[in-house]
Parts: sequence; C-alpha cells; structure tokens
Amino acid sequence: MAAAAEPGARAWLGGGSPRQGSPTSSPELVAGSRSPSGPGSGPGSGPGSGPGSGPEQAGARPLSPAAPGHSFRKVTLTKPTFCHLCSDFIWGLAGILCDVCNFMSHEKCLKHVKTPCASVAPSLVRVPVAHCFGPRGLYKRRFCAVCRKGLEAPGVRCEVCELHVHPDCVPFACSDCRQCHQDGHRDHDTHLHHWREGNLPSGARCEVCRKTCCSSDVLAGVRCEWCGVQAHSVCSAALAPECTFGRLRTMVLPPACVRLLSRNFSKMHCFRISESTAPEPGEGEDSVDGSAPAGPGREVMALESSKQTLKIFDGNDAVQRNHFRAITVPRLAKSQEVLEVALRAYYITEDPQGFQLQALPAPALAGNTGASGKAWSGGTTEEEGSRGPGARDAPSITRVPEAWIIRALPRTQEVLKIYPAWLKVGVAYVSLRVTPQSTARTVVLEVLPLLGRQAEGLKSFQLVEVLMGSRQVQRTVLADEEPLLDRLREIRQTSLRQMSQTRFYVAESRVVAPRVSLFVGGLPPGRSPQEYSSLLDEAVASKAGLVSVSHVYSAQGAVVLDVACFAEAERLYMLVRDTAVHGRPLTALVLPDVLHLKLPPHCRPLLVFVNPRSGGLKGRELLCSFRKLLNPHQVFELTNGGPLPGFHVFSQVPCFRVLVCGGDGTVGWVLAALEEMRHRLACPEPAVAILPLGTGNDLGRVLRWGAGYSGEDPFSVLVSVDEADAVLVDRWTILLDAHEAGSGEDSAADAEPPKIVHMSNYCGIGIDAELSLDFHQAREEEPGKFTSRFHNKGVYVRAGLQKMNRSRGLHRALRLQAGRQEVQLPSIEGLIFINIPSWGSGADLWGSESDSRFEKPRMDDGLLEVVGVTGVVHMGQVQGGLRSGIRIAQGSYFRVTLLKAAPVQVDGEPWVQAPGHMIISAAGPKVHMLRKAKQKPRKAGTPKDVRADGAPAPEGDSK
Repeated sequence: MAAAAEPGARAWLGGGSPRQGSPTSSPELVAGSRSPSGPGSGPGSGPGSGPGSGPEQAGARPLSPAAPGHSFRKVTLTKPTFCHLCSDFIWGLAGILCDVCNFMSHEKCLKHVKTPCASVAPSLVRVPVAHCFGPRGLYKRRFCAVCRKGLEAPGVRCEVCELHVHPDCVPFACSDCRQCHQDGHRDHDTHLHHWREGNLPSGARCEVCRKTCCSSDVLAGVRCEWCGVQAHSVCSAALAPECTFGRLRTMVLPPACVRLLSRNFSKMHCFRISESTAPEPGEGEDSVDGSAPAGPGREVMALESSKQTLKIFDGNDAVQRNHFRAITVPRLAKSQEVLEVALRAYYITEDPQGFQLQALPAPALAGNTGASGKAWSGGTTEEEGSRGPGARDAPSITRVPEAWIIRALPRTQEVLKIYPAWLKVGVAYVSLRVTPQSTARTVVLEVLPLLGRQAEGLKSFQLVEVLMGSRQVQRTVLADEEPLLDRLREIRQTSLRQMSQTRFYVAESRVVAPRVSLFVGGLPPGRSPQEYSSLLDEAVASKAGLVSVSHVYSAQGAVVLDVACFAEAERLYMLVRDTAVHGRPLTALVLPDVLHLKLPPHCRPLLVFVNPRSGGLKGRELLCSFRKLLNPHQVFELTNGGPLPGFHVFSQVPCFRVLVCGGDGTVGWVLAALEEMRHRLACPEPAVAILPLGTGNDLGRVLRWGAGYSGEDPFSVLVSVDEADAVLVDRWTILLDAHEAGSGEDSAADAEPPKIVHMSNYCGIGIDAELSLDFHQAREEEPGKFTSRFHNKGVYVRAGLQKMNRSRGLHRALRLQAGRQEVQLPSIEGLIFINIPSWGSGADLWGSESDSRFEKPRMDDGLLEVVGVTGVVHMGQVQGGLRSGIRIAQGSYFRVTLLKAAPVQVDGEPWVQAPGHMIISAAGPKVHMLRKAKQKPRKAGTPKDVRADGAPAPEGDSK
C-alpha cells in the first residue's frame, strides 16, 4: 500500500452491478471481474480430460470477456460431442474445450459463452451461502456442476437447491445455495433470479425464445430456483433481473421475511435436515493402493507404459487428511507441464511461475507435514536437483516419489480484493496492493475513502475474513495489527483451494445481539415453566443468565428457549440431542423468526408437514422437492418434533394454509395439534390440504385429493392446493374413561386413566379395529417391508382371512346410547361411527339408499352415522360394492359402555381399550379443509397445460 501512488500499484475499483446473464447458480455476481488466463498449452489432463486420450491441441485461445476464467483450446473430437452452450451436436472433428472445467463449445458459440469456469466461479458469488448435501445416491441423466461430467457413479445433491456434484467435487463447488433467510450479513429486500445451470426437466422451453432449452447430453440451459423460469444461458440476459417467485408467489415464504442468526450452526441444522452418515468426499482414501477421488483420477483405466499417475496435495490440510487428486501425465513430460496439470486438477488458473511442486516423502504422508523433499519451480529443468515428476532422463524416473505437494512461492506483495459488507454501494469490490507492512488496520484505512465512508472513522469498521466453503461459510474478524501478507501465506500453506475460496470484507463494527430460538421437545407434559427450567438445568446445565424459557407448551411437553449466546446455543443443541429425561429422548430444533410485518399483502404462505414414513417411503423424496419449490423454512418433517415446531414458527403469520403429506393418522395428528394451538395462532383457522400417502386415505378421497400419491409432479400438487376450495368438516371429541375390570377374561387390558382423542373420519370398535391393530403391530415389527400401498393392503387381507370364522358377539359386549335413548344393537361383530362418506379405502359404508328415519349424511352437518358389520365377509362385500353396512343410528352425542376390553381405532390409529365408557361429542368449531377443485375438461385440439417454469404438465394433471 505504500506504493499506492505508483501507476501500477494504485488501488482500483471492481464492477458494481450484478451480472444478470450469467448462468452460474448465484444471481449475485460481480461484473468486471476477470481471472488471469489459465494454462492452456500443456499436454497433461485437466479434470476429466485425460492426456493423450484423443483431443489434439491446437494452441491456447485468448480469454474472451464473455467467458470468464476459461482456458480454451481447439481439440480434435474422437466421439460424439455436444455444445454446452446451445446443446447442439458438434459436427466435424474440431471443438473448443476448456482444460479446467471441461466446457465444450462450437467455435461459433465461443463469443456468446458467459458461464464462468469452475476455477473462478467461487470468486464471482456476491453473497456466499453454503449447501446442504444429502446422502449419496444414483441420479440418472444428471451432470456434475463442477466438472460437467455425468453422474454415472453415486453422486450427491443439495437438499435445498438443484446442485448435483460428484462426492469428490464437493470441495470445489461454489457456496452459492439459495439465500432463504436473513442472518445479519449482507441482508437485502430486493430479490433477484437465482440461476442454476443444467439438469432441466425434459420438455423445458426457454422463456424468451420458446425453444427447447433442456439437454440430456450435457449441462446446458439455466433455471431460476425460486420462480422456476427456464431459459438458454444466452437468452437469460434478456429477462428482468428481479424474481417474482412465479406461479407459487402467494405460497412461498419470502426470504426477506425470515430471520435466523445461525453463526455456529450448519445449514443442515438450520433447515432441520437429517444429517447424512455418508463419508466426507475423499474420506478413507488409501495412500498405499493409490485410490483417489474423482476429477482427474475418476476414470479407472489401464495406464500405458509411457504414462504415470501421481498423487497431488494442495497443502498441509490435504496431507493430514490424505485427500489428494490423482493426475496422469506422460513420463517424459516437462516439469512445467506437470505443474500446469497439477494446478488444473485443483481448478487453479493462476500463473504457474508462482508455484512449485515439492516431493512428499513417506514421513510426511504419515502425518509429518513439516517434512518436505526436493522442490522444483515451474520451468526450471537444468539442474538435476530441480527435476520434478516426469523428468526426461530415464534413471530419475525410478526415483520419482509418488506423492507431490503444490507450494506457492514467497511473494513480496500481492493484489487483494476487498469487498464491502453492505450491499447498497456502487462497486462490488476494491482492489489494492498489500506489502509486508500492510495490516488489517491499514487496509481498512485505505479502503474507506474509496467506498465513500471515510467520514465515519476507522473505529467503526473491521476487516473480516470469510471462508466460502461449499458445506459451511465461516467468518473470522481479523485483529487490527494482523499482517495480511503473512495471513495470505498461511492460508496458502494450509490449502491452495482454500485460498481461492477466501474473501475479505470491510464490515461495520456493530454488535449483533445474539438471539437463537431453540425448540426442545420430549419433556414430561403438564409441568409449569419453573419445573421445565429446573428439568433442563438438571439435564443439560443451562446457564441462567444466557438462557430463558420464552414459550411453554405444557400439554405437548415442549418449550422454546431464547439463547443469548451463540456458543451456548450450540452447546445446548448438541447436548439436548443426546439427552433423555425420564427415559424419553429429547428433541432439539433451531427455529427461525418469521417477520410477519414484512409479509406482502397477497402472501398466504403454505406450511408443509411431511411424514417420511408414509406412502411407501415416498415422503422422503417429497421433502426434498418441497424444500426446493418453496422456502425450506416452511417445510417440516413430522418425525422430527411433530407438528408443534411448524405451528410455533407460523404463530404470528396473519394468514396461512397447511399441507399435510401422510395418511389419515398423520392428518388427524396435525389437526389435533392445530386444535391445541388454535388460541395461540394469529390465524386460528387455517385451511388444511392433504397429499394422501397412507393406505386408506379416506379423507383425501372425499376431498378429491385421490386414493394415494403415485408420483405426480410436486409443482402441480402445489398449484392444485393454491386453487382448492375451502370446505368445513366436523371434528369430534372422544372421551375414554376406563374403569377397573373384574377377574377372568374381562381383565385382558389394564385400566387406563381418562384421556381425550379427536376424530375426523371414523371410529371403529370390534373387528375392523382388530384388523387395524394387527396391521399396526406387523408394521412396527418389520417397518422395512411396508414400502408399498399394494403390500399394505395384502397384509390387511391376510389378517382378515385369519378371522373369517369369528362368531358375532360384540353386541353382547357393549351398550350404545344415542343422546338420551338406549339403542338396541343387532347381532354384529363391528360397530363404526362415520363422519365422512368413505371408509376402508373408499367404501360407502352407509350406502346411497334413501331412508326416512335418517337425514342424508354430510361431513359438515354436525351428525355422526352409526353402522354395524357382521364380520370379515360383510366388510369385504362392502368394499366390493355388493352391500352396505347395517344402519343403526344418527346423532350428535353418543355414549358407549364397554363391558370388556375391545380393540378400538380412530382414524386408523388402533389400540386395545379397557372396559369403561366412551363419550363421543362435537369438538367445538369445525375444521377448515381444502377440497381439490374440479378440473374443467380440455377441449379437443387444445394443447396440453404448460407449467409456469416452461415444462409441460405431466400426464394426469389435465383432464
């Protein structure tokens, strides 16, 4: 900085407006930034392009301003190849290839390329946001966003955005996930498109030219991950930069309306996503047998005798973890050429003259990172001691070590980019030269005048180092006297890749008051706030000065803690998850705050509950789909805390709707939680939609959501929810008051304390409840077998066949009273109270015949219908449409006296009820449900519906 007055050393400003046409994933890219041209003349391989494997070099091509960071060269094609820009076939034998990221293009398309190379893409992200990578899986016809190769082997994907990568490419992925909440760092209200390149659905059409923009052969085309609009990467520049959230704009919870201060928590914790047990990329690699991560070493091939494979490390951290990249080079390659290949393996396109390769002896591989062997610098081959791998004389080949480490040569000065930590500024970054005398304080002092903030004083600002990792973004405040040149040298020693992902910000020295909301469930119900505080203090030793109980849900045994310290919040979160109270494990969730006053007037966000165990385990895939289509903060997994956390987060939202993905039991669970939370909600009567995932799905059938989910497009499901009509459905309360039984067979079940359950569909006593109980117990014993609706129904059938010879005796084991009148029961084996015209997977138990004794049933008439069945054969005839049940009574109040223990089921949830009384009555206000709107028949000759994102609607969405 002392030389700032010199023409070549003065500070300069980077471009100030975000790049709108770039097809990289983040919408916030700085303009005017350009990476130094990478090497393009070496015969070695970059990631995924094997040396000597076919393409013949025709000389490096100068970098085009429209193609930032690429190292293009003309190659000879030996197999069918497609252009990554226009996705058309490349005719002829010549193509243009980037040696670093494998971007392939027509020569005519080269001037239109705007996709940044993977080597510079991390430096173009304006607001770094980490990804949430799930477990490894097989993703057919998907391409890696880093090396642009197909995911033939198991790959990983982000659970929040559409990023697909190879496991070993994860460290090189941009930290450019969707920004779903405000976290106190570079928050803004303007929402731009968040472009993601490639992997578009088949049939996708460009929003601008209306031509097909998808490709199953290469990574081509772009899609906004908020509004779903799709386009060619060239055409995307013609679209307005602002994103309106598309067709789902009224259902999406806007990111500007969600606040979550999560300094010490990973994205997996913030979005309540179950963490994967899959090993980290590169984990477990063996430095003996030469196993290597993907990239340059992904393709296993028989090496020719003229080639050799080398392990390349990029710093001390890689040596300690034994994470290396394998490169294949000719044995007669020059040292300079091998160095260029090694740099490209780590997506580094800086001048090779600033680096050298050091031989890594065996002690260093064993953990002694301080050991180093002979070093050679790029281009120096005269002295024998400076020969690197692949030196030309044959005797030295046998002495070449297998492992090498890339080291940066000492630098007396560097050019450093400093970014403003606030968004409303005319420039994206300031570039200045740092020297051995430069410290964090002097850099801030020099940058402030260039940003127009010099009048505010040096003490109001600080220099922040940000490591933009693909899995986590880490921020560190540098001390005022921190020597920056030494800091940069230390980062490079640790990892050259880490250096390319490190950025420096000038930030205001404002103190952010930590506040983390921590939900703790699984506590004993019915306690006072003081008792819960004592329980937590005893279990996890919470600090009284930093932790307070903000909300108590006594009936559910849950509390919400306000934690005023990030470190204490992280400690409590990790400790609570491993703690049990009275034999029950506790649940811990990090909850965001919804800024309800900032919600747009038209916004009615959708609160989504998914039971991943329902629907043949299809709930897991739906979880991922809804997180990507909506804001992940509005999607909740019911096996992780139940419905309560979701209702707590939405408690101040003035108007919202609910979508429950599960079976009838799951719907009843959510409706019961809603009933208990109603008085705490700003929207006490939200309308509830159903995505049926269970076996029977009777309520879903009545509300036109179908017999069960069978893989429909999740986008179409959300559109149907948005267009659904609101209807009322009765809710019923069942008081179970068991008494002590006598002796003999009547004592089959122990007496239970009085309890209350809620009912929406039906309540069964006798044979149908016994079949449900058998099914429930079989599923609890072997849950892995119950993965399809067909298998589940088969279990019901087998259980029914075993009970065909049962005698009719239920009418002698109970008494029924409707209102104040005793009802005489016929000879039956099952008694069923029905609220909706669907039972047992769609059967009409009441029947359609008119009867002057009873009113026509409706699900909102305040009346229950009582029906009897004589046994399993009768139930089968009802489900086959051959008979209906025995009509017994209709009313709004019933009292059942059980003379002995009997199986009971309510909305598909069975148990054995002890002798005593069951009182069924109306449960206050009716519940608001959403009934799927009838779809108008499509006229002959009209085209099929088209989705808002340009893709045609799947079969079955239009009728």
